Amino acid sequence: MSIALHLDHYLTVRRSLGYNLRTAERVLRRFARFADQEGVPYIDTALFLRWDASLPDAGTSTRSARLGMVRLFAQWLSGIDPAHEVPPRGLLPGRLHRSRPYIYRDAEIALIIAAAKELPSIYGLRGLTCSTLFGLIAVTGLRISEALALDRDDFDAENGVLRVRRGKLGKERLLPLDPTVVAQLVGYEAKRDRLLGASPEALFVTSSGKRLTDCAARYNFARACQRIGLRADQQYCRHGRGPRVHDLRHTFAVRTMINWYRTGQDPAREMIRLTTYLGHTDPDNTFWYLEAVPELLDLAMARATSSGEEAGR
Repeated sequence: MSIALHLDHYLTVRRSLGYNLRTAERVLRRFARFADQEGVPYIDTALFLRWDASLPDAGTSTRSARLGMVRLFAQWLSGIDPAHEVPPRGLLPGRLHRSRPYIYRDAEIALIIAAAKELPSIYGLRGLTCSTLFGLIAVTGLRISEALALDRDDFDAENGVLRVRRGKLGKERLLPLDPTVVAQLVGYEAKRDRLLGASPEALFVTSSGKRLTDCAARYNFARACQRIGLRADQQYCRHGRGPRVHDLRHTFAVRTMINWYRTGQDPAREMIRLTTYLGHTDPDNTFWYLEAVPELLDLAMARATSSGEEAGR
């Protein structure tokens, strides 16, 4: 089968997942025509470089975008036939790409929260605040900046809703919370106010009653990870390298999407809800998880292939 015919199937599969592929289709059609003109049955790095050299001069971002589109197509093809080679990520100079997220296991999240509870402070508020903060991010997918910006009045315990007033690009959204999360936040507020002897404006605060800063939150997360072995111990209060607090957000998104496939839900329909819940301005930012996490891509391909076979019967 020619690369152009493979491309037809590939585009059908990805469109079934809700992707808008107008730009990608235009680029990949051009690539497929070039490959068929050369009589090449398989994609490899040399083919991409020859095609890239045949095109008019373009900026780094444009060439990098083309590489990303071809790489994803090649990844899909290599799953069908290993003879196809996926061009490497760093093939073009100056290419920027997102790091693959670290997906925490449930046990790791539980250990991080438990370690955060043990962080020392005069009144014990440091451990209380950090463990609640990290737990909230893990179960809502909040950005750390959004969580730290929450005020006391942003939490509506009666209706089980969290108001995110300072989302990315200034966008506001409302997040419905599970009753267990509401109970945890209510308990946190009661203990916090009892320890401080007052009710602060900010939701997450230090022992002095001031809003917890981004720097302090990230440091405390690093300390908790060091305690459980997810990061190496460091001297001089260094954070070290390892899974990040932002990966809790990634884990929430990925686990939500995996659950759709395992429970038979329609990913194309549910994706808009998740995009809104996460506060993404572009659905492509949510679809990125399909490409970044191999398990998700496998589930998506299996679902699409199964649907295609049923339609053909």
